[in-house]
Amino acid sequence: MKDLSELLPRDKHDFERVSNLKNINKKDLIKLIPELLEWLQDINWPIAVEITKLLLSVPQETIPYVRKVLEGGDDIWKEWCLRYFVMELTEDLRQILQDELVRIAYKPSKGEQLEEVHITAREILNN
Repeated sequence: MKDLSELLPRDKHDFERVSNLKNINKKDLIKLIPELLEWLQDINWPIAVEITKLLLSVPQETIPYVRKVLEGGDDIWKEWCLRYFVMELTEDLRQILQDELVRIAYKPSKGEQLEEVHITAREILNN
């Protein structure tokens, strides 16, 4: 069995590896979700949006990891996950994150307020 970590991007400009990930088996892609999701910590990294597209190809499997981000303390990461992943989900899949969205929208932490994550959560809930 090959080491799947060899398939992961090595830097924020590693479009070649991101492109190669589009062709791997879905089961292998699913195993890489936690590491791939880390690239959404800064959406300004050149490969971040492309990685989001990969994660959206396995949305059901990515949601539990996004939930962990939304329950965590990195408010900017929450914003990028909401804006670039959750906002693109179907209504049915968004429902899975309903509790987290409502909490952020109406009982945000100080950090979520400062980063305006609550505004994004409200926007998602209103769509």
